[in-house]
Amino acid sequence: MARNGTVIQTESLNKSFGSIQAVRDLNLEVSSGSRFGLLGPNGSGKTTTVRILSGLLKQTSGTATVCGHDVSTNRNDIKAITGLLPESPGLYSKLSAVEFLEFIGALNGKNGERLNRRIDSLLGMLGLEGRQDDLLESYSSGMKQKVLVASTLLHEPKLVFFDEPTSRLDPAASALVKDLILALAEETETSFFICTHQTSFAEDVCDVIGILNEGELVVHGSPADIIDSMKVSDLEEAYLKVVGGQVDREALLAWR
Repeated sequence: MARNGTVIQTESLNKSFGSIQAVRDLNLEVSSGSRFGLLGPNGSGKTTTVRILSGLLKQTSGTATVCGHDVSTNRNDIKAITGLLPESPGLYSKLSAVEFLEFIGALNGKNGERLNRRIDSLLGMLGLEGRQDDLLESYSSGMKQKVLVASTLLHEPKLVFFDEPTSRLDPAASALVKDLILALAEETETSFFICTHQTSFAEDVCDVIGILNEGELVVHGSPADIIDSMKVSDLEEAYLKVVGGQVDREALLAWR
């Protein structure tokens, strides 16, 4: 798929919560059709960035456009053409998977046979076709996460924000989500903005990576370029080199 244009553009984007600066002078451009991965430790500003770009939170200063819409003035337009799966979403446990997805579809102005076909297709791809009429309260956490992934993709958004999309999935389900993202990116015009702690997932799925540390974008490029430039063997090593986290074995054993 041709990747022309820009789906996200930020200039000197900042967000402060009192004396805490969660996002610092973020300058970022994400191309249409790309799979952008945002990595960083807890508290680095990943979720804050997603909330600003998805129209849920106002920035303190700076500018950003999403699919051509200004986040300061066109937040409803952004919400209509994007999908968001937050890290800790909620479900209506007394609904079945189909009922929940029909409800989400109605919120997005979708109904009828086309919506039913979309629901059947997504549930089938995610391996839930045998449980679609069971109440969500009977689902495992991984199955619930699959339903939430389906709800995010239901209205065929131009841009999807995933905040830790595999956080509650087993390895097989994580691989399925990875394949789903890759297939949608290849066969449709869907763009993805993915926050994740899983460097192996990001390396497999994303064609561009950004690493945030203390609210600042400190690394940006393709996984291969980042690995080569930092002279490491994989993205996990590059990530740890940027944000720290290596175990000091001598200090750990010093008590002996």
